[in-house]
Amino acid sequence: MTSSLSYSSLVVYFVILMMVLRSGSLYANGCYKSIISFGDSLADTGSQEELSHITDQLYQCLLSPYGETFFHKPTGRCSNGRLIIDFLAESLGLPMIQPFLHNKKTIDDRAVTFRQGVNYAVAGATALNSSFIEAEWPERSVINASLEVQLTWFKESLPSICGNTSDCKSFIKSSLILMGEIGGNDYSFPLFAGKSIDEFKQYVPLVTDTIISTVNELIEMGAQTLVVPGNFPIGCSSSYLTVRASDYEEYDPTTGCLVSLNEFAEYHNNMLQKKLNMIRELHPDVNLIYADYYNAAMQFYRSPNAFGFTNGALKACCGAGGPFNYNVTVRCGGESTTMCDQPDTYVNWDGVHLTEMAYKLIFESIFQGSYTTPQFNSLCLTSASQVGARLSSLM
Repeated sequence: MTSSLSYSSLVVYFVILMMVLRSGSLYANGCYKSIISFGDSLADTGSQEELSHITDQLYQCLLSPYGETFFHKPTGRCSNGRLIIDFLAESLGLPMIQPFLHNKKTIDDRAVTFRQGVNYAVAGATALNSSFIEAEWPERSVINASLEVQLTWFKESLPSICGNTSDCKSFIKSSLILMGEIGGNDYSFPLFAGKSIDEFKQYVPLVTDTIISTVNELIEMGAQTLVVPGNFPIGCSSSYLTVRASDYEEYDPTTGCLVSLNEFAEYHNNMLQKKLNMIRELHPDVNLIYADYYNAAMQFYRSPNAFGFTNGALKACCGAGGPFNYNVTVRCGGESTTMCDQPDTYVNWDGVHLTEMAYKLIFESIFQGSYTTPQFNSLCLTSASQVGARLSSLM
């Protein structure tokens, strides 16, 4: 009897496992029914349109030539086309994720749309609360869309998206939650103000604690899979290369990037990963994934030609001139700015953000490659492994 049960269990296990493997990829398995996104301009898919009505301002990413390559018009995305989140949605068989801040849909229409994903990311958002940022940097205007505010929007909007508590838990559990990248704007204030690395290192524990706190709250709400990206190699950013121009020895001879700023980005990333590891120990059943945006991007900063970036990795496609085609007072979309002829041959789009092609390559490295911990494209085999574990207990 025991032998027969063991044999039957093995057969069932291998049938299930083969069904999972033969489905092709994790995306074909329908592992995630929606994407819930938080963050800043690196993930914002159109919140600026609504903000422009609220604040009576015309935001930079709503101007031409933003969106020109793919959408052929500005959509509020801070690039010439699609972002990492757009490629992710496509790979999961989901529609492009709509921004939570959107004025063109009724509440009922939004609820239907948001069942397949909702994006709370806002360009200019910070991890830390705007009140804290403004107290530290009173001369800077900060949008009130911090990570805490975005999480509040999420909590308040849940009843209209998924109804009762049970349905909402199921919705959150079956969603892939993308946590940014967030925190880059928090560091931009001291960076643009010319502060030393040591002076703004003090903000890293605060920023990473805020990210971790949000992750914990989402797990308590039922989140099962969360992707938490690290910071980009900001020492390779056209904007910082312009405003933080330094002595020759401060630059990496291979990439031309500012060594100290990239080391700062790694400092942030290392601290974030240590704190994520602590959460993993507390919640071993949760898929908590660190996305290594830093090294995924460093591939083409080190070897731009190998990835088709024949116009280099440091000079912006859209700008108003200068060594890196970036001018802090005249930005892409302004009257005196021009757009390059071949954006796909550039890494940098406007001095701050990247081109669609750069985002596509980062997406492929992260979600279809090996730049995540644990590896993202192996997670959908978890259910088969769990079945195997249960069945093995019967043998």
